[in-house]
Amino acid sequence: MAQIEIVKLVALSALILVSACNRHSPVANHKELTVAAAADLAPAFEELGREFQATHQIKVVFSFGSTGLLAKQIENGAPMDLFAAANTDYIDQLDKQGLVVSDTRTIYARGRITLWTRKDSPQRIEKISDLTRPEVKRIAIANPDHAPYGTAAREALQHVGVWENVKSKLVYGENIRQTLQYAETGNVEVAIVALSLSLRSDGQWFLIPEELHKPLDQALAVIKGSKNEREAREFAQFVMGSQGREIMRKYGFTLPGESVVR
Repeated sequence: MAQIEIVKLVALSALILVSACNRHSPVANHKELTVAAAADLAPAFEELGREFQATHQIKVVFSFGSTGLLAKQIENGAPMDLFAAANTDYIDQLDKQGLVVSDTRTIYARGRITLWTRKDSPQRIEKISDLTRPEVKRIAIANPDHAPYGTAAREALQHVGVWENVKSKLVYGENIRQTLQYAETGNVEVAIVALSLSLRSDGQWFLIPEELHKPLDQALAVIKGSKNEREAREFAQFVMGSQGREIMRKYGFTLPGESVVR
C-alpha cells in the first residue's frame, strides 16, 4: 500500500511540475498580434516579426496587401491590431473616422520606386523615358486607385510626360508584390516596383528619382478597439527602435531623421 501511495505522489508531483512549466513556457504564453501591412513591407516586416517574437514572446501574424484595400477592410471591421500603411493619407483618413488610436500615428519610413526587369531581359531600362520604346509592350504598375506605390508610379510617368504614350501598355497589379510577379514571370517586360522588393529580387533595377513623385512617407497606427493595444504599441515601438530601424534600413527604406538615398 505504501508503495502505491509513493507512486501516486510521484505522479502528482510530475503533473504539478508539467503544469507549472506550461504556465511559464514562452510558447504557452504567446499572444498573437494581427498586423495589416502594405505589400512593400513583406520582406522587412517578416524579419521584424521573427525578431519581435523572439524578444517579446508575442507572435505576429501579417496580412499583406495594397494599403487602400487594407484600409477598407479596417473600415468594415476587420479584426486588426495595427495598420502599417504605404503612405500617410490612409492612416489620416482612418484617424478622422475615429478608427485608430491617434497618439500612435507615426511616420516610420519613406519608400522608393524602381524600374525592374529580369536579368535575362534583352532590354536595359534605366530611366522612365525608356518605357516609350516600341519594343516595350507591357509595363506593370500597382493599381493607383488603392496602392500608393502605383500612385507614385503614375506621378513619375506624368512628370516625365510619357503617361499618355504608355497608358495603353500598362498592366495593373492588385498590390506591389503582384506587380513584381508580373515581371518576374515574363508577363510584362518591365515593372515599376518598391525598392524594398527590388533589393531582395533576382532582377536588375534602377532607382527612379524621388523628385518625380510625391514622397512615399509611410505611417502606422494602432487600431482603436484592439484587444491587444499594449502589444501593438510594443510592436510599433520595436519598428521605430534601433533593431527595427536597422532591419528597415537593410530593405532600402529611408528612416525618419535620415537622408534620402540617391
